Amino acid sequence: RKITSLAVDIEWMEKDVFSKFKPKFKKNERQFLTQKELQSIEEKQFSIERLELVKDLFIFSCYTGLSYIDVMNLTKDHINFGIDGNLWIVTQRRKTENTVRIPNLPVVGILIQKYAEHPRALQRGTLLPNMSNQKLNTYLKEIADLCEIKKNLTFHLARHTFATTVTLSNGVPIETVSKLLGHSRIS
Repeated sequence: RKITSLAVDIEWMEKDVFSKFKPKFKKNERQFLTQKELQSIEEKQFSIERLELVKDLFIFSCYTGLSYIDVMNLTKDHINFGIDGNLWIVTQRRKTENTVRIPNLPVVGILIQKYAEHPRALQRGTLLPNMSNQKLNTYLKEIADLCEIKKNLTFHLARHTFATTVTLSNGVPIETVSKLLGHSRIS
């Protein structure tokens, strides 16, 4: 619409051919995992190394709320002691460039330690081994089948799980959740 309006203004077009078009937006309900579904993934042991890694990356995101790119870019420099004396993840969201401070929950600390000496993590200097988002999402479908979860399991669903199941359901105020997710606005 903006381009066609500009084209009309500078007389490249005689009239706006989209002037009578009104877009319709269908609001989607965001999916997230319930506590039971999250627990079933956490407790599932995989003999296939790639599925175990994908499960761990997904669980890491479920307990930090970090997006795919932010998880893949984490380094040891992002782990700092907070004013409470506990370890925190302090990083900048790639999308918004907002600084986020996330408490290092026990499960997160265990996963960081588990992959501290992983060759792919050491090679890239990252906290966790890297994998493409496309492969991650493909393997998450496999994990969903094996855990009998009927939802469309994607890496981004972990952020929604963090926001609802991990934080809001446990009494964390929405303002705090918004800050933890690195959102610019609370809406």
